[in-house]
Amino acid sequence: MVTGHGGMVGSAVVRALAAKGCGAITRSRSQLDLCNQKAISDFFASHKIDTVIFCAGKVGGIHANNTYPAEFMHQNLAMAANSIHSAYENKVKRFLYLGSTCIYPKNAPQPMPESCLLASPLEKTNEAYALAKIAGLKMCQFYRRQYGVMFHSAMPTNLYGPGDNYHPENSHVLPALIRRFHEAKEAGDAQVTIWGTGTPRREFLHVDDLADGLLHLLTLGDPPDVVNVGTGVDVSILELADLVAEVIGFAGEIKTDPSKPDGTQVKRTDMTLMHSTGWQAKIDLRTGIEQTYQDFLKEVGDRQLRES
Repeated sequence: MVTGHGGMVGSAVVRALAAKGCGAITRSRSQLDLCNQKAISDFFASHKIDTVIFCAGKVGGIHANNTYPAEFMHQNLAMAANSIHSAYENKVKRFLYLGSTCIYPKNAPQPMPESCLLASPLEKTNEAYALAKIAGLKMCQFYRRQYGVMFHSAMPTNLYGPGDNYHPENSHVLPALIRRFHEAKEAGDAQVTIWGTGTPRREFLHVDDLADGLLHLLTLGDPPDVVNVGTGVDVSILELADLVAEVIGFAGEIKTDPSKPDGTQVKRTDMTLMHSTGWQAKIDLRTGIEQTYQDFLKEVGDRQLRES
């Protein structure tokens, strides 16, 4: 079963499974509410699920996390607790839970090793989301320790790719930049202003690389409780903006707005543990942005652009 199959990550996992000749059980939110404990428990009981890849989640950028902390905490916490416990009760053999590297401490060492989790305070702009996701991965760790079940977690870095959310305010930085530079190019604008100073550094992973990494983890007989999945390479937000503008063909000026929040100054994953299992990302950032922009144009043309 792949939860959250309609989102960017879940749909990439379903594609990756299909490429290997493997189907997946999927349900939309209207068909199965993961915030409903009885509904998810009954579903597991009736479908005899063997493996769960948990990609469901309420996600968003700095603005969304800052504006709707109650929703981010409640929905992510409820979905995780309901699904993990129901999987245990119904003898699911393997549960792979997705966290996020944004749940590491604000002042985590760089690059960020898995061991720094909970070592110091969280970034305030996404604290609610982080606490909920930490609870989920800790729940997997404790169920594995107490009950011997193969429940484990992966910590993806910043993701992008087909099916991303291009909401003008609530999207993450890379899809937000793609939309803004595309619209500026179409309108003939002379400049684009980006949030913050442009100096924070971020790491980006194509969602198809993530899906490949998750399927790799499922092949391991004794996977880590928690493992980073990323590239181990970061760029500044201004460098990212320059690259996106170049790919899209926007030739105007790029300005920064220091009055807007930067968030965490540096975020780069320590990939030592994941690399030791024999996996590395394959899609470089420029190639990934080029592919993603083509997907964006297709979604715009088909009027299927995700803006939620």
